[in-house]
Amino acid sequence: MKSEIHPQYSPCTIICACGEVFHSRSTVPQIRVEICSKCHPFFTGRQKLIDTEGRVERFQRKYRGKKAAPAAE
Repeated sequence: MKSEIHPQYSPCTIICACGEVFHSRSTVPQIRVEICSKCHPFFTGRQKLIDTEGRVERFQRKYRGKKAAPAAE
């Protein structure tokens, strides 16, 4: 491999918005993230399924009045 062409790989501090701090290695000295495994709902088990746009209700309203077509005999 050629020397002097690769970026410097040094210790790095990763800081989450929740306050959690991780130490790793990277080409940059500090990385700030919005969400990590300590505060993400999938990993914490506090995940809620929320129908924020009312999709189910909108679907039910759309197809509430329609009846199935009679079968042709």
